[in-house]
This record gives sequence, structure tokens and C-alpha cells, in this order.
Amino acid sequence: MKDLFGKALLDYQNGNYSEDIITSTNISEEDELPLPYLFRDYKDMPKLEQKALQLAKGSVLDVGCGAGSHSLHLQKKGFNVKAIDISIGAIEVAKLRDVKHAEVRNILDEIETFDTILLLMNGTGIFQELSKVSKYLTHLKSLLKPNGQILIDSSDIKYMYEDEDGGFWVDTNANYYGELDYYLSYKSEEEVPMKWLYLDFDTLKLACETVGLKCELVMEGEHFDYLARLIPA
Repeated sequence: MKDLFGKALLDYQNGNYSEDIITSTNISEEDELPLPYLFRDYKDMPKLEQKALQLAKGSVLDVGCGAGSHSLHLQKKGFNVKAIDISIGAIEVAKLRDVKHAEVRNILDEIETFDTILLLMNGTGIFQELSKVSKYLTHLKSLLKPNGQILIDSSDIKYMYEDEDGGFWVDTNANYYGELDYYLSYKSEEEVPMKWLYLDFDTLKLACETVGLKCELVMEGEHFDYLARLIPA
């Protein structure tokens, strides 16, 4: 990985903001990801994210923390937060923004235990593909303290396969429709493509049940998105 995401965050943090990140997938056109959005305050966050932060309790692990906006909000509320991301640049920015405990780390390498684990901004994305979901959920479950919780959001992107007549054109012989190839570019540089997973709620709930987690629907957003709370069954 070239860490173009981290490079973009560092540019914004250091006052060198001139353009946004460009993203696309194998089923969608190019779209801009505005850098200021990644530095947003609580009041500018979607209601799903606000709800997740309201539900946080005890010690918190912020997975895929990015620029650290969620961690900073919780820190200000007095929470003990650990922020992790695989992006070196993102963690550098989180530290520059005064996130007290930020580390470059893949969630599968985490060994501490927490009362709340946050996976926001399509938290299921890091699972990459449906076949890996159980592996990630099992590991996340092992990081929970007694009475701990996982707060995770995602979207059912089935609507992206809808035709003009309201029918769905999903190839039943292909992989799960939420498995996407994700492309990112910044300042004319292209990142190595990666796998990114969107999970519909029913599929997430079923996967949770197979690893001994109870999956509760907390809230639905305005565009096929949702927030779920996972607790040991």
C-alpha cells in the first residue's frame, strides 16, 4: 500500500489542502471523498455515528480511526480510548490532533480487551469478503471484556443493482453482492486496489449467530444503512 489515504490526511492537517480523495468501485463511478469531512465534529456526523458514540461505555477501541474524529469526541467526554488504523499517515494525524493513544495496527493483531469496540463508516468494510466475516467476528469477540459490546455500521447495497423497472440484477453465481473492489486515488496517484465489504443486516446477524454473538439492530439510516450492536450470546 502507498498509504495515499494517510498522505491526504497529512496534507489537510498540515494546511496543504488542494484536492480531495477520489474513490470508485467495480460497480460505481468515481466519487469525491472531501477531506474536511474526515475531520468533522460530532455535530456534523451522521445520526448513526452520533448514536454509536452515545452508546459507548467503558474502555473503547476505535477501529479504522482515520483522522481520529470519533476518538477525539469520546476523549473529550472522559473515555479511555485506543485508536488503531493500518494507515501510518492517519495515525500520525490522529496524534497531531491530540488523540492520546493511537497506534498503527491491524485489528487482527490487537490483543487488549475493551468494553466497547467501534467500527464506523462502514465498519464491515475491513472484513473484505464474506468468507472472512466469521474470522473477524470471532477475533472481535475475543477482545470484549465481560458485558462488552461491538458497535458496527454498514449498508445493504442491493439498491445499486436495481434496474429502471425496480428489479434487481444480482448474479446468483457470483460472489456476495456486497463484496466490492475498492479503488482510491489522490493527486493523480493510484492506490493498490483493495477488497471492501458491505453487509446487509440479515447476513451480519446470521454470521454473528454462528460465532456466538447476538446482533441487535440499533438504528436504520436514511439510505439503506444501519447501526448494529453485537454482544456475546
